[in-house]
Amino acid sequence: MKMNPMGIAIAAAAVALFGNLAVAQTSDEITVQGTRVMSTKSAGRTSTGVPIVDVSLSYGVSTAGLDLASHVGALELEKRVHGAAAAACKEISKKYPDATPSEEDCAKAAADKAMVRVHELEAAAAAK
Repeated sequence: MKMNPMGIAIAAAAVALFGNLAVAQTSDEITVQGTRVMSTKSAGRTSTGVPIVDVSLSYGVSTAGLDLASHVGALELEKRVHGAAAAACKEISKKYPDATPSEEDCAKAAADKAMVRVHELEAAAAAK
């Protein structure tokens, strides 16, 4: 199998660029991860000759200072998560404008995934 230097370079750059931004999830933080796929037209890695690079960027969203048992606190956390998802996907879009899915779909998927943890934290706060 012939190794594609361009594909390796893109993958290495993505890891170097985004690898240090991943944040460990703690009880008072939610990780929001935007993910898009970048296709380039270099010598083949797939059956069609198009290498695929998965690019993702994670932002941490803190619950510090929020009363998640209150409606206002829960809404603020959800607002923060949506903002982080939009920011992550916008950053990816700036560097990889031809990536899929769209910036909006990326942000929706990232927020939806993070909302699972948000709802867990809200339910735990309400149960106290």
